[in-house]
Amino acid sequence: MTDRPADPIDTLLSAHGLRRTAAARRVLGWLLAHPDTSYTHAQLQAALAGDAEEALDRVTLYRLIDRLTQVGLLLCRVDAKRVRRYQAMPSSVHAIPHFECQSCHRDSPLDGAFSGALKANASDLERAAQTALEALKALGYQGTSMDFAVRGVCADCASSAPGAASS
Repeated sequence: MTDRPADPIDTLLSAHGLRRTAAARRVLGWLLAHPDTSYTHAQLQAALAGDAEEALDRVTLYRLIDRLTQVGLLLCRVDAKRVRRYQAMPSSVHAIPHFECQSCHRDSPLDGAFSGALKANASDLERAAQTALEALKALGYQGTSMDFAVRGVCADCASSAPGAASS
């Protein structure tokens, strides 16, 4: 028997108490391979249907993304139109503000995108979020999280839009 390194997706699933099913590996693998994009349930189902494997039915996919979200492997955000979007949980996103493009749905942490003064403000915001979460925990609230999203159209989408003009 050879000592092969463990599959990182199997390791993640096992570490979070989930079964290592083909569907779970496929969904988590897809989202990990596309870390900068968030997907609606329908978009994820369509993306997964495009590969050569057997299609996942929508109920199975819904239950799977719900379980992956509950254990913290996926991040679920509700956008301005109240649509749920899922993406692999990036390690940098816990309390860092992020920008969500309403056109391409890329989700970018804002920490590296700012100059010195704005980075300081992002750090202040992160500390304020952490303080608020700690205060809620002290009051007995459990499982709290905070999401600070700036929504709009990213520079790439704005410059490629028909009739894009500088403002």
